[in-house]
Amino acid sequence: MAVVHRGSKGWMLDHLTYINKTILNCERMKSYTFRPEYFDIVKPHISSSTKTTNPLLKTKTSSTKESTEVSCSGDETISQDIQGNTACYSRKRKRKHKELNQGELDALAYHIKVRDLILEGTKCLLQSEMTKSLLPRMNASNGDHNSCLANMITGDSRLAELCELAKQVPLEDKEVEDGQSAVQVIDEETQSVPDLDPFSLVTENIMNCTRIVTLMGEKYLLPPHTSFLLSDITRMHPLLNYKKFDAIVIDPPWENKSVKRSNRYSYLQSWQIKQIPIPALASPECLVATWVTNRQKHLRFVKEELYPHWAIDVVAEWYWVKITRSFEFVYPLDSPHKKPYEILILGKVKSSAYCQNREETEPIPDQQLLVSVPSKLHSHKPSLAEVLAGYIRSNAHCLELFARSLQPGWTSWGNEVLKFQHLDYFCSVEDVT
Repeated sequence: MAVVHRGSKGWMLDHLTYINKTILNCERMKSYTFRPEYFDIVKPHISSSTKTTNPLLKTKTSSTKESTEVSCSGDETISQDIQGNTACYSRKRKRKHKELNQGELDALAYHIKVRDLILEGTKCLLQSEMTKSLLPRMNASNGDHNSCLANMITGDSRLAELCELAKQVPLEDKEVEDGQSAVQVIDEETQSVPDLDPFSLVTENIMNCTRIVTLMGEKYLLPPHTSFLLSDITRMHPLLNYKKFDAIVIDPPWENKSVKRSNRYSYLQSWQIKQIPIPALASPECLVATWVTNRQKHLRFVKEELYPHWAIDVVAEWYWVKITRSFEFVYPLDSPHKKPYEILILGKVKSSAYCQNREETEPIPDQQLLVSVPSKLHSHKPSLAEVLAGYIRSNAHCLELFARSLQPGWTSWGNEVLKFQHLDYFCSVEDVT
């Protein structure tokens, strides 16, 4: 399961285990596993030289020093990590002193506000008895992956380009105007799947096993009981006629300087994100969770403009904390550049309708952590399916927008919705063992 431990501060998650659980019982009696080298993050992304060595996790008798950052030398900074180790990491020397701009000042103020929560909450989750019992398994090496890294694929399956080409083919009037559910089903009688139309029809795998489908010559694994639509924001019509959703997770392609420079994927501006038809997709009191970068401009936009525009009340703010298999932050907590955490804003759709048979759910807690070893793949977020299960009704309809993978029981949408389902990201169990 994805949830390794649930504590008062949040959850410890195992993303790799969750992925492998979703693709059990593959057709043709062949078992696959997600390539473990994508999660083989042993050291932080910024090299450091440890000055003092402490036990892997502090014991109750250990000192409880706060994580601090002070000047070490002209181009280095001292910082304490999760385990209390004092490390000195390199920082580029700037020729001239530069005053922080308003955005940087806002980011610093926000970090100061949440840093103790991030540090102490992560320590608390790592020190739990259940987590300790899983340390050997989570820290065990899966072998020498250096040789595997050379064969790691880029994942560029041209899905976004295919979506652009598909836009040249108009949707049938009957599918859009008559409000009919535009769905194609993969079941036991489906013998030929290469002819599927994933661009204008919602595709459902209703089987209890994972199916292998071919799209434009590329093979993808479809987990059981998944549905998806491969399109961009201009071609969401089939999804609007599909069903109403009780939970919606959104991972918008936020605009930032790095994305502009690298041109890795297209991004949406704020006014375009506001055009996503959440009110038309959401059921009454739908739970909406939106991933936000650490840029304060985006955080304020979601809380003060986007959610009010969608008639959503903010109810909680969670943090995804990224650690290595050696239980260190992937970046120094007080790094002036990248932070080892991302933000998740949760809200509830306002509803004046009252349902007499409404199922009671747990209240959503605020200031919770999601701690996990991240994937090396860009924007490969951990699944929230098991985490959100207690806060939505049973048998809820759930949707992920801007998804890059599929998960059982959920509908996924995006112009790269099958990206991480590409067969090349997996290897047969026989190859691993």
